[in-house]
This record gives sequence, C-alpha cells and structure tokens, in this order.
Amino acid sequence: MRTSILYLAAAVALFSSCTVVRQGDVGVKRTLGKISNRELQPGPRLYNPLLTTIIQVPTRTTNLEVKLDLPSKEGLNVGAEISILYHIDQRRATDVVGSIGPDYELSMILPVFRAAAADVTAGFMAKDMHTGNRLGIETAIKKSMMGLLEDRGFVIEAVLMKSIKLPAGLYRAIEEKLQAEQEAQRMEFVLQRERQEADRRIIEAEGIRDANKIISEGLTPQIIQYKTIEAYRELSKSSNTKVIIGGGKDLILNP
Repeated sequence: MRTSILYLAAAVALFSSCTVVRQGDVGVKRTLGKISNRELQPGPRLYNPLLTTIIQVPTRTTNLEVKLDLPSKEGLNVGAEISILYHIDQRRATDVVGSIGPDYELSMILPVFRAAAADVTAGFMAKDMHTGNRLGIETAIKKSMMGLLEDRGFVIEAVLMKSIKLPAGLYRAIEEKLQAEQEAQRMEFVLQRERQEADRRIIEAEGIRDANKIISEGLTPQIIQYKTIEAYRELSKSSNTKVIIGGGKDLILNP
C-alpha cells in the first residue's frame, strides 16, 4: 500500500508542475496548442508541463524604449530616443496571445509605432521636434497608435520623446535664430522705454506750459501793483539802507 502511494506521488510529480503568476501579470494557459479563454490571476498554479504552457502576460505599465531616425517635413533625418509606455488590458490577454503571440512587442507594437511616428513627424519641421512642439508630436503619435492598437487589447499610456539629435549645422542655425530673436526683443524693450521717456517729457512740458499760462492770465495790473507793494513792505523791514528801482520813482529806504 505504501509503495503504491509512493508510485502515485511520483507520477503526480512527474506529470505536474507549479508556477507562480506574478503580481501585475496574468497567466495565459496553452494546452496542446489551444489557448484557454480564461486568464489566470496572480498566485501559484499547477499544470502539466508535458501538455500545458503558462505564458505570463504583464498588465502593469511597460516601458519600451526605441531609438530610430524620424523624417522631418524638409526631408531631414532626426535621431530620436523615445519611450512608449503601455499595458495590456488584462481582459484581453488571451486574445493578444491567441491572435498575435507572446512576441507582440516585435510583431505589433514596434511596427505600429514606427509607422505612426514617421507619419506624424513628416508633417513637422526638424526644429519643431527640438523645441516646444514636442508635446503636440507626442500626443499625435499616441493618438495614431491607439487608433490601431486599442481594439487589439493594448492601451498606450504615453509616448515620450526623451532626446532628439538634429542634423549637423541645424543646431547652430537654431541658436543663431534664437539669439537674433532675443536681440530683437531687447531692442524693442529699449525703444519702448525711450518712447515712454519721451511721452513723460512731453507731459511734463505741457504741464509747465499750462501752469505758466494760468499764472500769466491771472496777473492783472492791479495784482502786479499789489504784489509790488507787498515786496516793498518786506524790504522795508530790513536793517540795511536800500535803493529800490521801480517802474516810477526810485525809492531810498533807511533803516
């Protein structure tokens, strides 16, 4: 009896094996070439290694880095290093493995990305890939990829242009253009400041003119005579002898 149990245990051990589906993955069971319709959730799983294979499909975010040359609108080749962030819809993992295979990155994601990236960048100038238009290019590539891959069980989270290498000579042309733009902005600032200073001087001159005009209009002969008398009166308070030359008689004021 004990021997039979040992033989049975040996047979079970021979024809069965155990694997662990990792967290962030789902398992796809393939038995005699047929894909199971149900995904295996994370945890330990027993299977017959002679008949069955369990393929682990990541459903967490995967970073696929690609280096390639991208065409520009003017016909230049721009070197780029791009990250594709994607994951597989866990409800479609069996469809992905069954219709595409476990090498889905090489057979599906990369070809779609290369075609989408080339199609998008061909509408942009090379300098646009190096400046503030990166976000628009990344968004357009992602949208194009999602149009082809979403129905196949893939979710493209982001397309990130990590580095761009422009053709020789183009960097210098861009730097010279930026310097020219900065110099033009500086000159515009100087001109604007000079215009403001000129406006200030005009306003100041107009104020002085208007003040003098108001004063001159208010100086009647009677007021002038009154002010003259007041000035004489103040001078008379001084202890020194004074000679005042007026419009009429000259006055000598003694202390």
